Amino acid sequence: MRRWDPDLWGAVYGSAICVSVGLPFLVVQARGGELTSVPAPWWWAGFAGYVLAQTVCTWWSDQLGPRIVKAGFGVLVILGPVLALTAPRAGWTAILLIYTAALSVYVVRWPATVAVIVGNTAVIAVATALTGASLGAITATGALYLLLQLASTVGVVATVRAQENARRLAAAHTELRAAHALLAESSRADERLRIARELHDALGHQLTVLALELEVASHKPEPAEHVARARRMARELLSEVRGTVGELRHRAPDLRATLDRIVADLPAPQVTLRIDDRVHADEARTAVLIRCVQEVVTNAIRHAHAEQVWIDIRTGDDGGIVFEARDDGPGTGRVVMGNGLTGIAERVRELGGQARFEGHSGFRVVAEVPAP
Repeated sequence: MRRWDPDLWGAVYGSAICVSVGLPFLVVQARGGELTSVPAPWWWAGFAGYVLAQTVCTWWSDQLGPRIVKAGFGVLVILGPVLALTAPRAGWTAILLIYTAALSVYVVRWPATVAVIVGNTAVIAVATALTGASLGAITATGALYLLLQLASTVGVVATVRAQENARRLAAAHTELRAAHALLAESSRADERLRIARELHDALGHQLTVLALELEVASHKPEPAEHVARARRMARELLSEVRGTVGELRHRAPDLRATLDRIVADLPAPQVTLRIDDRVHADEARTAVLIRCVQEVVTNAIRHAHAEQVWIDIRTGDDGGIVFEARDDGPGTGRVVMGNGLTGIAERVRELGGQARFEGHSGFRVVAEVPAP
């Protein structure tokens, strides 16, 4: 286990609840006791159905999708009261109802959660009445389990909101880092352009005039050898200045350092970034790659609920740049092109490339742009 995973521990907690309810039944039945008002095999069949539905709602939720998870939750809502009412003398079966109420926060909207809590409270009151308890005991037991359900659901709501806030913060942090990287690169590009212009204006003109003067002097009678040498040196220096100016105008930023800063220290997901040493990206392609990384990471945080993201940037067979990213999320049968994915496709097309998106076995992006 790489890190604290709330979904995993929620599933473990649910399984522990089921074990804590079923194990006492086994102990009592092994000693010859009877706790159910129906034949024991029937009760155990219902309990097995509850455990299976709990597994669907927690352990298999990512693989099966929301519709099946909601169907499984419906089974929990039905079987939980049945188990409690058919074993009224086993008061600990009401734990299943508390767990069902807490789980509802993840599966259904709050009106349905309220309905589940009210229904469970009524079931607990009826189960208590079946034991022959007094009206005061029935009222006290119902009120107690009502408070327990409210406390558990409020706690889960707080946890869900904390998880959502953490995802939003991580996504905003990634976007902020990407924006900072683009702004910093824009500032560096502007500074390089300013220096290039200063070099060209301050030295280029003077060297050109010097070369012309030496050219004229070389055609005078008895040209000196030093004049010819000076003319040659002036031409070489002018060529070097022009080369430096051109390099400053088109110098590519440090792609690896820029992308490492964007994905560093994220709480989740864990991003593995690999950049081929042969990749050389100019400013335009670096900006596109920054946006691609930003969108892939924020998509994994907000929508894919992924643990791992793998990003690979390499040189294609034609010398272009290939960006490939995938995550270990549940994926989707149909990729919805939101603003972020549409932006990636548009930026890649502007450079003469193409991008494709896949949602099977996790989300996957492949973008290819021609060489600078």
